[in-house]
Amino acid sequence: MTGMTDAHADTASPAGASAPGGDTDTPSLVTGLHEEVSATQSAADAARGHLRAKRGRYHIADTSAKDLTSLGTATVKGGKETVRLQQKYKGVEVLGGQYVVRMTKKDGRRAVTGTSGSYFTRLKLDSVTPKVSEKVAVRRAVAAVTSQLGAGPLHKPAAGKKATGEAGLSGAADGVTILPRGTGVLTRHITVTGVSPADGSPVKQEVYIDGHSGYPVMQYSGIATFAATATATGGTEAAATAADASAAVAQQLVVKGSGVRYNGAKTEVNLYQGTDGVYQMIDYSKRDASSPFNGPMLATYDARGIDVSAASGRWPSGIKTFRSTTTDLGADFTDSGAVDAHWAAGKVYDYYKNHFGRDGLDGNGGFVYSLVGVTDGGRPYDNAFWDGSKMVYGQGGDGYRTFSADADVVGHEMTHGVVEHTANLVYAGQSGAMNEALADYFGNAIDLEANHISMDDPDSGLLGEDLCTDRAPRDCALRDLDNGLTTSKDFVGVSYRGDNGGVHENSPIFSGALWDIRHDLGGDLADRIVYRALSAYMTPLDGFTEGRNAVVAAAQELGATKAQIKVVKRDFDAHGIVTGWEKALGVDTDTLIAKDNIAGTGVGAGGGKYAVSRSDEDGSEPYSVWAGNTDGKGRPRLMSGNNGDYNVYADTDGRTVVWVDFSATATVIKARPVSGGIEKTVGSANSSVSSLAVDGDYVVYTTYDPYMGNPHIGFINMKTGVSGMVDGRPSTATALPSVKDGKIAYAKMWPETDGYKLGVEVYDTATGKTRLMPVDPTGVVGVGQTAITDDGVFWVEDGDGTDSGQAGVVRAALDGTDRTTVVPESADSDLYAYQITASDDAVTLLSLPPGGAWTNEALPKLYQVAPDGEGDVQRVSCDRGDQVYPAADEGTRVVWLDGTTGYTNLVTREHPAGTC
Repeated sequence: MTGMTDAHADTASPAGASAPGGDTDTPSLVTGLHEEVSATQSAADAARGHLRAKRGRYHIADTSAKDLTSLGTATVKGGKETVRLQQKYKGVEVLGGQYVVRMTKKDGRRAVTGTSGSYFTRLKLDSVTPKVSEKVAVRRAVAAVTSQLGAGPLHKPAAGKKATGEAGLSGAADGVTILPRGTGVLTRHITVTGVSPADGSPVKQEVYIDGHSGYPVMQYSGIATFAATATATGGTEAAATAADASAAVAQQLVVKGSGVRYNGAKTEVNLYQGTDGVYQMIDYSKRDASSPFNGPMLATYDARGIDVSAASGRWPSGIKTFRSTTTDLGADFTDSGAVDAHWAAGKVYDYYKNHFGRDGLDGNGGFVYSLVGVTDGGRPYDNAFWDGSKMVYGQGGDGYRTFSADADVVGHEMTHGVVEHTANLVYAGQSGAMNEALADYFGNAIDLEANHISMDDPDSGLLGEDLCTDRAPRDCALRDLDNGLTTSKDFVGVSYRGDNGGVHENSPIFSGALWDIRHDLGGDLADRIVYRALSAYMTPLDGFTEGRNAVVAAAQELGATKAQIKVVKRDFDAHGIVTGWEKALGVDTDTLIAKDNIAGTGVGAGGGKYAVSRSDEDGSEPYSVWAGNTDGKGRPRLMSGNNGDYNVYADTDGRTVVWVDFSATATVIKARPVSGGIEKTVGSANSSVSSLAVDGDYVVYTTYDPYMGNPHIGFINMKTGVSGMVDGRPSTATALPSVKDGKIAYAKMWPETDGYKLGVEVYDTATGKTRLMPVDPTGVVGVGQTAITDDGVFWVEDGDGTDSGQAGVVRAALDGTDRTTVVPESADSDLYAYQITASDDAVTLLSLPPGGAWTNEALPKLYQVAPDGEGDVQRVSCDRGDQVYPAADEGTRVVWLDGTTGYTNLVTREHPAGTC
C-alpha cells in the first residue's frame, strides 16, 4: 500500500493507493488492489477475512460478525461485489461507522479490489449501558425539539386553535447509538415526530440524547425535502391491495391506461383492475412474468385532503390509491398531479433498472409508494419529500402545481430512497449536502432522459422548472445545476439550526461539479461513475472531499481514460472541492474561543465578562462552562465542574455566572462568582430549563414541560432562596425573559373571551405586581425577545401580519409610558428582527428572514442601533456565515457564536463594522 497525504489523495497511482481517514487510523479509501480471498465463504465473511488479514493496513481490531455486521452485499454485472459492514463497539452501533469492501468474483476465484468508508479506531468507552432511562431520554428529546422549534417570537394561534401543545410532538426510542466524536459519545437515539408548534410544518427530528447526562447532543431533521424548509410498510390499504391482487388471478395485473400530463402530453400509464372492476393507479409491470405476485409494485395514492403532518413518517388512515371506472383517465387525474406522479415513478424505476440493474429503491424489488396532494392545514403545501418509506408531494398553490408535476422532483425524491439504501448519507452538514446533490443529479438525469432533453439545452440544468403556473421555467426553477459559479467559496456557514446545516444551499457546490462532469463526459459514462461512487464507495459521514475521492476512484475502476479522469478532477477543482478548502473562509472578528463546537446552548455577557459552554475540538467532551474577558485579554476560566454532565445555557452579569447542569436524573440551576469561590445549586426542575439570565441576586429562566403545554418564566433570588413563577395559568405562555434590578420582562400570550392576546409584561419581584407594556394599538401579531437596560424595556414586535415576516424593535419606560420605535417594521426593510440584546449604549438585533433560501446572505446576521433609534442601523460584522446567540456587553461590544468557518467559534467585535 502506498501512503499519501490528503492533498494527493486522488492523484496517486491507482496501484494500491490509500487516502488516510480523519480522526481514525483506518484509511478512508484504498484503490488498485488485487488481493485474493476465499471464494467459498460468503461475501461478508470473505470481506471480514481480508480486513483481519491486513490488520496492519486497516487497524480494525475486531472483525467478528458481532462488531462488524454485514448490511448486505450488492452484486453487479461482471462479478463485482460490494459488501457494506456496520461498525459496532461492544455491540452498539456507531453512527456513520460503515466500511465498504469491493471484490470481484469470477472463474471460481475472488479478489479484493479496494475499500472505503469510516471505521473509527479511537473509540474507548468504559460502559455502553446508558445511565439515562429511555423514558427520560424521550421526554428530554421532545422538549429539546419543542424548544428549538419554538425559540422565536410568540405568535397567536390560528383561529379555532389552542395555544397549548396541540402540535402533539411525540418521541420513540430507536436504540442506543455511539456518536464517533473523540473517544465516543454514548447516546439514546430518539425520533421525534408530529408538527411544529411554531408553524405547523411536519416534524421528523432525529435526536441523540447523551446516555450519561441526558442532554440532547445532536439533532437534525430526518425529512429529505425537495426545497429547503428498509422496505416500506404501507399500512392497511397496501396490505389489502396485495391481498386483492393475490386473490384476483382472473383479473389483469397490468392494464394499459392513458392520461394527460400537466404539460399537455398524452401518455400511457400502467393500471391494475381490482375485483370490483375499478382501475387503480398500481403498476405491476416491473415484475417478472414468471412470478406475477412477487416483486416491485408502484402505487400512487390520493392524498388530497390529507394534512402533511399525517403523512410524514406515518401512513394516513383511510388513504386509497387513485381510482377510475375507465382506463381513460380524465382531467381530475391530470390536475391532481396523479398522472405525472405515476408516470414519473415508472420512469425513475426504469432508469435505475436499465442503467444499473437496480431493482427499485431498495435494490430488492420493494414497493414504491407515492402520496400525492397533501396540504398544510388546508392550505397549499409547496414542497415534496422522502420520509424514509415513501414519497409525499404537496398539492401546490399560489402559482405552483402539485409538486409531482416535474419529473426531476419525482426523480429527486425517489433517489433519496436509493441513497438511503446505499451510502445512507446522514442528512446533515456536508454529508447531507451530498445527499441532496446526488438526488438533484440523478433527478435531473432522469428528467432529461424521460423527456428527451439534451444537455445542450440552455435550461437542461434547471430543477423544478415545470412546477409553476405563471412563471417561465428559468424564473420558476428552485435550483440550476449548470450554475458554473457556485464553489466552495459560497459554502453556507450554518449550523444544524437551519436547513440541517445547509443541505440544500450547499448541495450546488457538489452537484454543480457532478453536472459539469456529465456535460463533459456524456450522460452514460458520468451516470455510471457517479452511481458506482454512491453504491460502492461512499459511506454515511462522507463530506465533499471524500465525495470527490469516491468519484475519481469510481472513474478509475470503470476504466475511464487518463484524459477523462483529468476532466473529472478539473471539474471538482473548478467548484473549489479541493483538500483544505474549508480553511480558506475568512472573518473580520476577534476570536475569543476557537472551535468551541457547541450547539444550542447560548452565550452570556456583561460587565466585561462572557460565559459560554465549551467542548473539545471534535465536540465529544460533555460541555463545561467557561468565563473570560470580552476584550480577549487573559485566559478563559473553568466555572462549572468538568463532571461528565452537560453544563449549558450560561449567562453572566460580570459578577456571577449561572448555568443549567443536565444529569441523568435531574436538571439543576447552578451559580458561581466570576472571581472564583464555591459552586452553588440554586434551583432545580423536573422539566426542561433554558434561556437563563442573571442580574444581581436574581436568575430567571424558561421552563417547558412538553406534556403540559406552554412555556413559563421562573425566577430565583440567589441570596434569599425565594423562588416563584411570573404566571400560574397553564393557558398562559410566558417566554424570552430578561432581568435587571429585580424586574423581569418577558413576552406573554394569554386567552380572553374574544381570543388570544399578545403583549410584553414586566414583573416586579419586590412587589409581585405586573405591568403590561404598550403594544401596537392596531393589534400585534407577534412579540419576541425582551431586554432591560437603564433606558427601559426593549422588545421585538410584529404588528403587521400581512407583510413577509418583518418585525421591528420597540422601547418603553418601565412604567409603560414613552413608547418609542427603535427599529421600524417595514415591508420594504431587509431587517427581520428575531432576537435582541442591549446595553445602555446600543441595541443589537439578530435578523433572521423567515423561510426562503439558505444562503449566506439569508443567514442570521447582527445589526446594531442606538437605544433611541437615532442614526443608521449598522452591521455588527461582515462575517458571511451564521451569527447567532448575540450577547451585549458594555458599550457597543457584542459576543456571539459564529459558524462562518464551518466550526462554532465564540467571537466578538468592539464596534460595528457598518456596511458590508
